[in-house]
Amino acid sequence: MKILERDTSKLEKVATPFPRISYDDAIEFLKAEGFDDIEWGEDFGAPHETAIANHYDLPVFITNYPTKIKPFYMQPNPENEETVLCADLIAPEGYGEIIGGSERVDDLELLEQRVKEHGLDEEAYSYYLDLRRYGSVPHCGFGLGLERTVAWISGVEHVRETAPFPRLLNRLYP
Repeated sequence: MKILERDTSKLEKVATPFPRISYDDAIEFLKAEGFDDIEWGEDFGAPHETAIANHYDLPVFITNYPTKIKPFYMQPNPENEETVLCADLIAPEGYGEIIGGSERVDDLELLEQRVKEHGLDEEAYSYYLDLRRYGSVPHCGFGLGLERTVAWISGVEHVRETAPFPRLLNRLYP
């Protein structure tokens, strides 16, 4: 970290458990902070994520996003069908979402319905639907944005500095 001249004081404060807020609470917070450009049902932009994470000065989990802005395979929330059982971990200092995870739909009929609702070609997802067709169990999954996580930890200015083969104006392929 010394080589990168990273101020590690913020990282040294990071401790679990991380704060958790619902999407609904995040919208309320943003409205109270003067963000008039966001309505319930819209996804957060970088300024929104930065404001939320900087308020806590720690990574923060945002849970239960609206169904319509999340992928078809996320399990509906039984307490509120307009939301899904998911969480995004937002890093402070403007680095944004570093982890996204959710419970996955394990019911074939519901999954087929969700594919249709999202206007997706069922044939293109036949392999995925077959995973449920021949038996499934309740399960979860997540994705880790490795470069973005490394960018936050190392304190670099842009995520492209952490990518081994960044796509640039004159280079689209490694």
